[in-house]
Amino acid sequence: MDAKQSMISLQEKIGYKFKNEKLLFEALSHSSFANENKNMRSNERLEFLGDSVLSIVVSDYIFKHFSHIPEGELTKLRASLVCENSLFEFSKRIDLGEHIFLGKGEAITGGRERPSIVSDAFEAVIAAIYLDGGMEAAAPYVLSFIPKDITPKGSDAFHDYKTILQEVIQRNPEEKITYRLKGESGPDHDKHFTVQVMLNNNMIGEGTGRSKKAAEQAAAKEALALMGINP
Repeated sequence: MDAKQSMISLQEKIGYKFKNEKLLFEALSHSSFANENKNMRSNERLEFLGDSVLSIVVSDYIFKHFSHIPEGELTKLRASLVCENSLFEFSKRIDLGEHIFLGKGEAITGGRERPSIVSDAFEAVIAAIYLDGGMEAAAPYVLSFIPKDITPKGSDAFHDYKTILQEVIQRNPEEKITYRLKGESGPDHDKHFTVQVMLNNNMIGEGTGRSKKAAEQAAAKEALALMGINP
């Protein structure tokens, strides 16, 4: 299936027809593909925007549908819905992995089944829909993946160490948590990121993962462990 046919097929699966198909092409272009083709953008910028659109839509939904639960539980519930594992599962419903444009090495080594790649593309597609059709188009698309029977207890399956660490640190208002990318290694098809979590200017944890988000969670988990906290 060539790129044009692939994009036509995906638009049928998601139920949205792009006015500007260049946005969808960019959303499906992994960095390994962009690196093999000159003057081409990868989907990384769209993934950044899509992450924010996803968070707004999900936050609005659970805020309105769970008016009886406190902010802390809302945060945990949102985290369970927008984490990498959840986005990967949502992506399977539309066979998104089949439609991502990958470099040759990435395609050979199973990039279409790699959660970090597919979940990032899922967020990039959200951004593409948002830019093409506005929030009126993006919100219904995002909400179509949200389970109708979600409950706050369902968030227990995902440990959002970043949120837990933030809640601990917020007890001292003058303290500030930031995450710093220390480095990345490996080829495009097997990237590993190392992130440090900083309390003011002091490192309190370090973690490695196949995506920046996973590395941040690992760093927060280590920081909690060093504090004697076992979520």
